[in-house]
Amino acid sequence: MDRSAADMTDLGARSLGRAFRDGLAELNAVQAARCLVAVGALLLVLVTLDPFPDLRNPDVAAVVGGRMALAYVAWGLLAAVAVLLVATTDAPALKTLVTPLHLCLLGWLVINIALSESRGVSLQRFVLAASVTSLAVLLPLLPPTQRSFNLCLGGAALVLLALCYLGVFLAPHYSIHTALDIGEPQLAGDWRGSFGHKNIASPVMTILVYVGIYLTAVGSFVMGPAIAALAGIFLIFTGGKTSSVLCLAIYALASLVYVTPGLWLKRIICFVPLIVMNLLTVGSVLSSALGAMTRLLPLDPTFTGRSAIWEFALAAVAEKPVTGHGYAAFWDDVTARQTAQGAEWATSAAHSHNSYLDLAVTIGLPGLLLVILVFVLAPLGNFQSAQAHSRSRALAKLFLAVWLFGLYYGATETFLLERQNPIWFMFALAVAGLHFLARFQCVEQTEPAP
Repeated sequence: MDRSAADMTDLGARSLGRAFRDGLAELNAVQAARCLVAVGALLLVLVTLDPFPDLRNPDVAAVVGGRMALAYVAWGLLAAVAVLLVATTDAPALKTLVTPLHLCLLGWLVINIALSESRGVSLQRFVLAASVTSLAVLLPLLPPTQRSFNLCLGGAALVLLALCYLGVFLAPHYSIHTALDIGEPQLAGDWRGSFGHKNIASPVMTILVYVGIYLTAVGSFVMGPAIAALAGIFLIFTGGKTSSVLCLAIYALASLVYVTPGLWLKRIICFVPLIVMNLLTVGSVLSSALGAMTRLLPLDPTFTGRSAIWEFALAAVAEKPVTGHGYAAFWDDVTARQTAQGAEWATSAAHSHNSYLDLAVTIGLPGLLLVILVFVLAPLGNFQSAQAHSRSRALAKLFLAVWLFGLYYGATETFLLERQNPIWFMFALAVAGLHFLARFQCVEQTEPAP
């Protein structure tokens, strides 16, 4: 992205000689390094260092956990290189990230870690989360032009899709859930690709559908449709009901927001259904009236009995509503906690299946409020500003769709602030992209040195 307010240059008006010189100017080592870091970050979060885990192996969790040191090193090094590359050319963009609200969120997380029930665990995981989030935030600034950003994004998507499809056809036991899986044999037949679970594969494929639609909109008539079609087909075979339903619904919602003029009307369109969705899920265990309403619906709003987990998590919030139990430290050892009779199985859950509730459990209600201000409310205002200044509207719509998908997906699953979770990475990337588009214009190409 260009950190100036200069207008984009019309490539079609350039002479052949000038275009050739521009191409050569783009092929310098620093710009190549920026693109490599961007692609490396995307592949690291999407493919991971442990692709195609064998879920039939009872020690699969220990195998993955044993490589965490390598993950910390990889993410830390990439983040450090990204900061160095961006700081040399994009200092004005970095300065816009230093706001009172952002500093308050960071300060609260530091306080929360200091008061955590497992301070060492919280600190260790926060270091990884900081590296991952830094890369996601800086990624829109790394490629030198919007065209190179598109190529990085599309290239990484194609690599992931190729790996997932090759896994399905050449090594199905490592890329499709089977009845021999140790954890959830009932998922047999659902595609998971290179991921460890279909519930990770399905939202990633939804986001790739949006990427394919965006690339098609900006003129990539081969790569764009290919990514959208391949990701859409894979999404269907994952059996991920939530992501499948949200995929088209959220894109329709984003399209409606895109053509809606006023910010307040945009807020109503975006947030009213989200509030209703949370009321019909988590709210149903808080209010008997809401619970009665949800039982009248033709579908199961508890998503196969998650109400016991929500009750358990709400009880945990009541224990420490202000400080929380500690960033990423609550769900490691909850088996000894008391639960309602008949709901003891809830203590085996890995998270609360609701991002907002999970944040209330771990970083407290003040932390949840700050996250809502930074990641829920602010991005829509940034989109409005970017749209008003006609800044890369197709790219802004992509970021809007990914952001909206994350908000609604978060009502059924936990991913906000969750370290190297690919959904969190892409969500943070979209939020950062809207932040920068609201303040700066994109570069279509790099001008050659005079």
